[in-house]
Amino acid sequence: MEPVVNVHISNNQLGGGKSYFDGGLLSYIGWSILGFFVTVFTLGICYPWALCMIYGWKINHTVVEGRRLKFHGTAIGLFGNWIKWFLLCIITIGIYSFWLFIALEKWKAKHTTFE
Repeated sequence: MEPVVNVHISNNQLGGGKSYFDGGLLSYIGWSILGFFVTVFTLGICYPWALCMIYGWKINHTVVEGRRLKFHGTAIGLFGNWIKWFLLCIITIGIYSFWLFIALEKWKAKHTTFE
């Protein structure tokens, strides 16, 4: 016979906190315009930096079940992957591009934690 163990779980551990997004429209517009200009003026070289800016803004303003998310990705880290993914697209004659969205989402999830 298995021993009985009593475990107390708080309401917060069961997801009792609220989930919400607290970002504002004006800050989103500002970050988007900045990302656009950075990308255009660098001829696309700093596009990973613009993506990190926007991802960071979205994720850092998200609260899930009472716990705020935190984005730890860097433009340099994304740039390295960007080069690798670009080369894979060239080598596979564009076939890898179908997996690019998934690879980018995995990278975002890998660099997102609870604060």
